[in-house]
Order: sequence, then C-alpha cells, then structure tokens
Amino acid sequence: MSAVSSPRPPSLRALREDDLDAVMDIEERGYPFPWTRGIFVDCLRAGYPSLALEDDGDLVGYGVLSVAADEGHILNVCVDPQLQSRGLGRFLFRALVQLARDHAAHRVFLEVRPSNGPALKLYESEGFNEIGRRPRYYPAHGGREDALVMAMELVSDDIDKMPPL
Repeated sequence: MSAVSSPRPPSLRALREDDLDAVMDIEERGYPFPWTRGIFVDCLRAGYPSLALEDDGDLVGYGVLSVAADEGHILNVCVDPQLQSRGLGRFLFRALVQLARDHAAHRVFLEVRPSNGPALKLYESEGFNEIGRRPRYYPAHGGREDALVMAMELVSDDIDKMPPL
C-alpha cells in the first residue's frame, strides 16, 4: 500500500513585480474598483512589505503593508475569489499582522467597506475594532461609500507568558 501524500500547505514569500500579471488578474476579479498595476508597482518600488500567497505553486493571494514609525497599515489584502472561504485569507491576514510586528509596529490600521461583510467578520475575529469612519472614501456604483477604519494594538509576545487571570 502506498502512502497518500498530503497537499502542501499554502506558503508565503515576498511579492515581486514579476507577480503583477497574476496579482492584477485576482485584483480585477476580487474588487469592483481594483487597484491599478501602477499602484502595486509604486508600493513595491517604495519598499512596502508585501506578501505573495502561493498554493500548490500558484499565486492565489497577496497583501501590501505600509509601516511608518510604530504603525502598520494594511493597504490591500486579497485572495482569489474562487478560493475564498477556505482559510487562506485568514492565513495571509495573520501573516501581514505578524509582518507589521516584525517591523516594530505597535498597532495596525486598515480600512474596509461597510458592505464587505466577510472581511469585517474576519477582521473583527482577529481582534480589530472599529475606531472611526472615512466618509465617501471608496468609489461605488452610483456614488461613494464610506470606509470603516479599524485598528488593533499589537501586544508583546510576553503576554503568552503571563499567568492566567
């Protein structure tokens, strides 16, 4: 009897400019108002920490982070719409938060459309809280849509060593 090989877990690596054809394919299918290729190029050339999510060797998601002073800002996170609801987004999102921590950020911010229920649910379940609203931030069909501003304080890993309350 031969052993059945288990599927490889998803992996992460730095996003590169030569990934942008695949990124744009996902971006255009994932968002009604996608980022342009130029925005991604600008972020990569500016040195923004960015991740490529691969599954079975294929790029299936990506994330872009900005870090300044002690604050991280998740600018874009997306998983191929055909592969959503499988835990890949959570895996990628946690990696972006860890990347912010690795860059000495003490807190992480993001904006999200109020109409994006699945993203809101994910962010809240990962410890983000709504701290404000940016009126008319996003383009929308027939006008503009507000953005919810969410944030999470990054606590030291020492918290794991504290005795239970």
